Amino acid sequence: MGPLISRRGLLRASAGAAAGLALASCGDGGPAIPLTGGAKADLPDYVPYQGVAPDLAGTKSGVLNGYRHYPAEPAPAFPDGPPAKGPGVSVMTLTFNPVPPPPGRNPYWRALNEQLGTDLDIEIVPVADYPSKFSVVVAGGDLPDAMLVLPTASQQPAMFNALFEDLTEHLSGAAIREYPYLANIPTDAWRWTVRNGGIYALPMPRANAGSIMFYRSDRFKERRLDPHPADFKEFRQLCKDVSDPRHSRYALGDPLTTCYFVMEMLGGANMWREENGRFTYWLETEEVREALDAVRTLTKEQLLHPDAYSVVGKFKDWFGNGQIALHYDGNAGWNDFYRQYARNNKGLEIDGMLAPGFGGGEGSHWAGYSSFAVLALKKAPASRIRQILRLANAMAAPFGTDAYKLRKYGLKGHDHTLRGTDPILTPDGTTETALPTGFVTDAPLSLYFPERPDVVDRQHSFQRRTADVLVRNPTEGIYSETAAKASGGLQLKTDDAIKGIMQGRNPLSSLDETVRLWRREGGDRMRAEYEKAWAAGPHA
Repeated sequence: MGPLISRRGLLRASAGAAAGLALASCGDGGPAIPLTGGAKADLPDYVPYQGVAPDLAGTKSGVLNGYRHYPAEPAPAFPDGPPAKGPGVSVMTLTFNPVPPPPGRNPYWRALNEQLGTDLDIEIVPVADYPSKFSVVVAGGDLPDAMLVLPTASQQPAMFNALFEDLTEHLSGAAIREYPYLANIPTDAWRWTVRNGGIYALPMPRANAGSIMFYRSDRFKERRLDPHPADFKEFRQLCKDVSDPRHSRYALGDPLTTCYFVMEMLGGANMWREENGRFTYWLETEEVREALDAVRTLTKEQLLHPDAYSVVGKFKDWFGNGQIALHYDGNAGWNDFYRQYARNNKGLEIDGMLAPGFGGGEGSHWAGYSSFAVLALKKAPASRIRQILRLANAMAAPFGTDAYKLRKYGLKGHDHTLRGTDPILTPDGTTETALPTGFVTDAPLSLYFPERPDVVDRQHSFQRRTADVLVRNPTEGIYSETAAKASGGLQLKTDDAIKGIMQGRNPLSSLDETVRLWRREGGDRMRAEYEKAWAAGPHA
C-alpha cells in the first residue's frame, strides 16, 4: 500500500489541477486516499459469448474471431425487453469524427434509445478538446452520470475515490455474470479499471495486435516482390525495389514508426521493459541505438518520403494514394484505408508485414493496449448504478446479435442496405452512426468487413502470425502520476531528438544527452512509480 493523503492535503499539493479543484467541494477530511497499490478485489470473471460461431476462431493469446458475413438471423440480445428502463442517462465522451445529428434529427439515435429503454444523452467532445473539457467539468463538480477518463488524466486515485462509484461489489469475480456482455470483455482490458484496490470503471476493449506495418500488396505484386523479408538486409532491399523516386513513389513515410518496426525486428522493449521488478525505458536500451542507425541508413538512401521529417498528419494520405508503399498504423486502419481510398485508387490492396528478426529468424510484434480509456460512473444509489451498468452491458452486446447490428449499422433501408446478409452503410448511415458508442464501452473487437469479406482472412492470418511473438508493454494498466502529467511533453522532446539522429542532423552519441534529459524531466520518477505499483502486484 502506498502513502496516504487526505482530500484537502491533495488540494493544497495540487492547486489548480482539475481533480484537486473538484475535490474542494468534498469538504475537509474524509477517508485517506491510497495513491498507489495493486488490486485487492478479484478482476471480473471472463465468460466468452458463445451465441454466434466465428468463421475463423480466435485464440486465448489474443487473435480475434473472424466473421466473413453477418448472420442472416441475428441472435436476440435482449429477449426480455429493453434492458435499461428508467430515467435518462447522461454520458460525456469523445469522438475522432464529425459530431452526428442530435436525436431530433437522427432516427438511428432514437432507435437506439428505444432499444435501450432509456434516453442516452451523449455529450460529444472532439478528441483534441477533451482533456480541457474534462478538467472544466470535473472542477465544476456537476458531473454527468458517466464520463470517459483518459489514461493521461491526472490525480486518478484521488479523483476516483472522491467522485466516482466503486463498482467492485457489482463487477468483481462472479458478480459480473449479472451483466453477461460485460463478462465477455477479456480480462486484460479490465486491468485499466483498477484504482485504489477496487474496480472503478468500465473498459473500452481494443485489439491485442496493436499497430501493424501495412503494405500496399498491389504495388508489391505488380513488381513481383516478396513481402516477407527474412531480415533487415532483405527489408532494406525490398524498400529499394518498391521505391521509384522519379515518379514520387517511396517505400516509407513516418520515421518514428519506422524506428518502432525496426525495434520489433530487434526484439526491443515495447516502450518499457520489466525484469525482476526493474523498469527500463526503450530509449535506454541497446536495441534503440541499432534501430536509429538503421533508420538513418534508410533515410540516407532516400527510401523515406522526402517530406517525412518536415510534415505531420500526411502519412495516411501518402499510403492511401500510393506515394509510400509501407505504413505503420493502428489495427483499425486496415478497413479504414479501403473505405477512404479504394474509390480513387483502383486495385488498392493491403496486407500486414510481420517484422523479421534483424539478423534473421523471428522478430517480435508490439502488442497494443487492451483498452483505449475507461468509463467512470458518478457516485449514485445502488439502484441507479445497476441501471447504468445494464445500459453499459447493452452497449457491449457482441457481434452477431441484433443489438450489435443496430448499434454499428443503424436502421435497415435508411442507415444501411443489405448485400447478401451484410449491412452496408448509406451516406445517411455513415453520418448518423458516427455516434461514439465505442467510447462509452463496447464489445470485444471482431474481424469483420462487410464491404470486403475476403479481407477478413488476411487480417486473421496476420494476427495468428503475431500471436507467438507478441511483446507487451508491462506498464499497461499501471498508473503513474508523473506519466499522466509529463509523458506527452517529454515524448515531444525526445521524438524531436531521435528524429534528428535518424535524419543525420545529430550524431548517434547525442542519444546520451536525450536520455539524461528524459530521466531528469520525469523519466526517473515514472520509473519509480511504475516499480512501486508493480511491487504491490498482481500482474498475471
